[in-house]
Amino acid sequence: MAERLQLVLARAGVASRRQAEKFIREGRVMVNGKVVLKPGTQVVWGKDTIRLDNRLIHRLEPKVTVVLNKPKRVLTTSHDPRGRPTTAELVKGIKARIFPVGRLDYHTEGLLILTNDGELAQRLQHPRYGIPKTYQIKVKGLPTARALQGLRSGIMLDGRRTAPAQVKKIGTTGKNAWLEITIKEGRNRQIRRMCSAVGHPVLKLKRIRYGPIRLGNLRPGVHRDLTPAEMERLRKQTA
Repeated sequence: MAERLQLVLARAGVASRRQAEKFIREGRVMVNGKVVLKPGTQVVWGKDTIRLDNRLIHRLEPKVTVVLNKPKRVLTTSHDPRGRPTTAELVKGIKARIFPVGRLDYHTEGLLILTNDGELAQRLQHPRYGIPKTYQIKVKGLPTARALQGLRSGIMLDGRRTAPAQVKKIGTTGKNAWLEITIKEGRNRQIRRMCSAVGHPVLKLKRIRYGPIRLGNLRPGVHRDLTPAEMERLRKQTA
């Protein structure tokens, strides 16, 4: 049965569907010896010869999904020209070519899902499903009730107001405070920018939950497979 080329690449575990579309447009994908530039091109797995960067895609990898506790000062990428640590190095023992679902910036730590299931990755990041993500944050200063309500109601970023967020104060340490914030968006550095906008820059940021998946007591730099029950909950949330 014919399928769209980017879906086949995603099922082969080489990239997410969105990344596969980018690879196609960049001229990195060949079908039956010819460069294909149009995402959506129909191919038949097992009949058509597909190459990415001249590497033959010869099998569909088993689906692998893990959760990693990303430490601070680690890049969410496969390679860094400057030689900084990457998440790919933390999961190099996994034979499948897994990739991150979304990103955590260099100074942010916590829960990161990695998978070779391109369709699942696409759904987890699609705004349609509004997957909630929860963070524990240490901010500079002690936010007032007005500042907290501002975070809950929405902050203007790049000319658009952020969607309503769940915000609660969970503690204080001297002159600073700890907050827990849950958002359903994924704008660039959103949590940091929201907190700065109400006058309380982030001092520490850690993601502790992604949809139904919790970080728990997983140590920094360590990963684990998602359980069948967790996978079922993820799929139900993106059904």
